[in-house]
Amino acid sequence: MLAGLAAFGALGAAGCTRVASASGKDGGDLLERLRALGVVRLGIAGEIPFGYIDRNGRLTGEAPELARVIFKRLGVDRVQPVPTEFGSLIPGLKSQQFDVVAAGMYVTPDRCEQVIFADPDYQMPDAFIVPKGNPLGLRTYADALRAHAKVATGTGYAQIQHAVEAGYRENDLVIVPDQVAGLNAVESGRVDLFAATAVTARLVARGSAKAESTKPFVALVDGKPKADGGAFAFRPTETRLRDAFNAELHKLRRSGELYRIVRPFGFTKAEMTTLTAKELCG
Repeated sequence: MLAGLAAFGALGAAGCTRVASASGKDGGDLLERLRALGVVRLGIAGEIPFGYIDRNGRLTGEAPELARVIFKRLGVDRVQPVPTEFGSLIPGLKSQQFDVVAAGMYVTPDRCEQVIFADPDYQMPDAFIVPKGNPLGLRTYADALRAHAKVATGTGYAQIQHAVEAGYRENDLVIVPDQVAGLNAVESGRVDLFAATAVTARLVARGSAKAESTKPFVALVDGKPKADGGAFAFRPTETRLRDAFNAELHKLRRSGELYRIVRPFGFTKAEMTTLTAKELCG
């Protein structure tokens, strides 16, 4: 997977000049430009199961597969990956390195000040990757705090805020590039847990002989359970593209096709949602 990411990273860098430029007039004209080019470039962060390059060098994941279906309906035949670190997705989108963020990005008020989101295509609780047997009995952030557990999570992950809300100082968290590095940190004993989305934790820990995932739980933010939803992100000028994308997303949701697309990536019906971007932006 890492070799595939490197190869596609080089491809993405070489092709950046082909990214369609956008106009803020009347909601932007990016959709028309993408139809003319026949390809949309997707910003991904190499995170299983949201958007990644598989062992055969093929772009896949929950968000890219959904993008293939929706953009095909919008008249754009091909999707092309531009891999980057999660923390670089919004800067990369704003600087037109790619056209859309397709990485399962959580919709948060802070991010809503920088980009516009489609409505969420999933909702997700948290879970931990811990050593086999979960020797410290870590099931929530409160458990981790009481046990003085050393916590790792990923760059730009919402779990940073969740841990801070529970009482951790951000400087005390170990921030790693991705979920593979998080698993390695747990397996090597550098940290006591890696915090991630429930589906990420399940899939990444599944083949490990030294680690396992905990049961999903809902984190507390401002003392209340926080429902997180992931969605595609667009430049603020491109409301026409976002609205057209949303219209097709809602059709897929109503027909049940949305669930059929994401189910192979470990999503269950419990992760389907009717949340809106407006609700999550606050």
